[in-house]
Amino acid sequence: MTESQNKKNIYFVGAGGIGMAALERYFHMHGYNVAGYDRTPSELTHALEAEGIDIRYTDDPAMIPDAFRDPEKTLVVRTPAVPDSHRGLQFFRDNGFEIMKRAAVLGIVTRGSKALCFAGTHGKTTTSSMAAHLLHSMPCGCNAFLGGVLRNYGTNCLLNDSSDYSVVEADEYDRSFHQLTPYIAVITSTDADHLDIYGTEEAYLESFAHFTELIPEGGTLIVHTGLKLKPRQNAGVRTYTYSRDEGDFHAANIRHADGAIIFDFVTPDGVVTDISLGVPVEINIENAIAALAAVWAAGQLDAAVAREAMASFMGPKRRFEFWLKQAGEDGHVVIDDYAHHPDELRQSILSVKALYPERKLTVAFQPHLYSRTRDFAHEFAEVLSLADEVILLDIYPAREEPIPGVTSQIILEGIKDTDARIVSLDGLTDAVKAANPSLLLTAGAGNIVDKLPEIVKLFE
Repeated sequence: MTESQNKKNIYFVGAGGIGMAALERYFHMHGYNVAGYDRTPSELTHALEAEGIDIRYTDDPAMIPDAFRDPEKTLVVRTPAVPDSHRGLQFFRDNGFEIMKRAAVLGIVTRGSKALCFAGTHGKTTTSSMAAHLLHSMPCGCNAFLGGVLRNYGTNCLLNDSSDYSVVEADEYDRSFHQLTPYIAVITSTDADHLDIYGTEEAYLESFAHFTELIPEGGTLIVHTGLKLKPRQNAGVRTYTYSRDEGDFHAANIRHADGAIIFDFVTPDGVVTDISLGVPVEINIENAIAALAAVWAAGQLDAAVAREAMASFMGPKRRFEFWLKQAGEDGHVVIDDYAHHPDELRQSILSVKALYPERKLTVAFQPHLYSRTRDFAHEFAEVLSLADEVILLDIYPAREEPIPGVTSQIILEGIKDTDARIVSLDGLTDAVKAANPSLLLTAGAGNIVDKLPEIVKLFE
């Protein structure tokens, strides 16, 4: 790893991030000494600690473990979510440590492999997770660095010392995916997001166009049909399109029966019949096509293994995850989804309504980031108006400072013909108890998920 090759100590600043955790596990399992900082304890940081990774929860430089205080022996890896004013980062900068962004380290780790990189405003976590599960089930295996914990494995990191393949969730935030060298690149969507970074939709699209230039000769680009994106792939790069109903890869003979979704996967050179979805929601038809297409492009698609793998795929946590599914008309259903962009939230709400068309739908939504709330308040309100009842939480700030005038109220004011109100996170459980919904969808990329255990207890 450049001059870091001889460094056996790696300290992660922002260690509780899902992408950082995958790298921590990778290096820890390869014999490196790994430690790090995160602002708040979480289920993930507790799991990392149980695996032997030392996590600290204060940015006081004095709390950095002694073994990681020598710049000659320690590499520092940071996430852009941690501000430059962080006292630990200041200590490392002032004392001459080599500091690399997470994306740069991931780029180095995957550069020596055949990397399947999944990019897009939404869909990249599920599609990359499906592809990882598919390849893991094939004889070739894979290493995988994912943005969600796979319920099949209880981790977001799959390791295989003998595999030539890696699967990477290619994150566009902070242009991180520009550090990668994709052997196969899949672009699922390019709806404008992260405008706090990009400023304009044009700059956002330009970033994806540059990503397509990173595929070397002999590689493959697979793009969803109908995107505004204008790819700039190199000569010698194969290019394909996909979608649910059209493109070089698409679904045919889609069947819905007894809660199952089955379809035939159409490729440029044939058809794989009877793909059954382990998580049978409509959007996963398209997600499965993207994942199957990437594995096909890698030359590793075995039809029989693919059928079995797709049927057994349980999905990543917080991606349309059932927390409670009681039988009978009086039973309660609780579903959680990471949806934090208006288009993601729309897909999630429509999927729930399609599964339970006769039930009243209550959505508890926690907006994520002041800037995203400001930029998409109208769109969020429009989407939430699809629900029968809305419980709106305060904005989860994540990495941002408050923006004057930007609160959940600006979403609430735009919700039409739907019973809607704002509650605090601490008041969510009581609000759900009072509403007593038979069908509840919780959504958002913040800490709303922390309330789900006590919400589920209300109905058990």
